[in-house]
Amino acid sequence: MPGQCQQSPVLAGSATLATLGALILCLQRPLSYGKYSETLTPGVTCLPARAAWFLQELPSFAVPAGILAWQPGSVFGPPGTVLLGLFCAHYFHRTFVYSLLTRGRPFPAVYLFRGIIFCTANGFLQAHYLIYCAEYPEEWYTDIRFSLGVFLFILGMGINIHSDYILFQLRKPGEITYRIPQGGLFTYVSGANFLGEIIEWLGYALATWSFPAFAFAFFSLCFLGMRAFYHHRYYLKMFEDYPKSRKALIPFIF
Repeated sequence: MPGQCQQSPVLAGSATLATLGALILCLQRPLSYGKYSETLTPGVTCLPARAAWFLQELPSFAVPAGILAWQPGSVFGPPGTVLLGLFCAHYFHRTFVYSLLTRGRPFPAVYLFRGIIFCTANGFLQAHYLIYCAEYPEEWYTDIRFSLGVFLFILGMGINIHSDYILFQLRKPGEITYRIPQGGLFTYVSGANFLGEIIEWLGYALATWSFPAFAFAFFSLCFLGMRAFYHHRYYLKMFEDYPKSRKALIPFIF
């Protein structure tokens, strides 16, 4: 029933997320969109980047926001509703702000379809757990896991948004050429936007202290970490003057 915790599907969904993350590490090649769209088979159906990102990210906001809206009381009540509100805040930005500002290349329809399925399933998984399964003590708001997790989430979201803004400024409307990003954490890493989002979801996992959130954080680390690695390799190959001291994802380390 929708108002009861479904433990078995929650565990299965979380295990699936973690498995997908591991498979991405084993795949060892970037998905064919953005910088890597040249590897697509000719004739593949693509959508404009802004429309594609909007449609893909929308379920990640709409599904949990819909579940949250059906709950009695204020969103600033139990810890589960507050934490789900953070999840919705991230995807509100991704859906209604990022998608309108991005100047990326046309997005393959097949990846859009897969993305919609993933975002719908993950949005439901996170929302269902936090609303119907999670049990937090009254003092959770003062627990170090909650405080540090929320801090990391906000820090990561700030890094992610700022880094995306830097990337947006690299292109004029209609351009699809690539340039070397400068400023912010791009001074130290090629995937500053990815690092910010990874920090976000690690903070979210810490604050929720839940299997679904840790599974999603692991998936994000694998997916975005590999994306950062291939971006870094792409930049080094494309630009002779690319900063040699810049790392892929973790400043001074990797």
